[in-house]
Amino acid sequence: MARIRLLTSVSGPGFVWVPGEVVDLPGAEAAAWADGDRAVMVRDEQPDTPEAAAARSERTRKRPARRETRTT
Repeated sequence: MARIRLLTSVSGPGFVWVPGEVVDLPGAEAAAWADGDRAVMVRDEQPDTPEAAAARSERTRKRPARRETRTT
């Protein structure tokens, strides 16, 4: 099985895929879908662990806003 990430919505009898959804398909079928217009291959995607999420939030923390000082 290979994974693809959909770029467009796709539907058929009994299924609906939305953009951004990751789907497992047999290798040849996944390669046919992953043409860059409908989907792209997903390679070695790491699962989102709590540790990774915590590290990511620390890096993206915003600085406090500057206080405006007035001089008269």
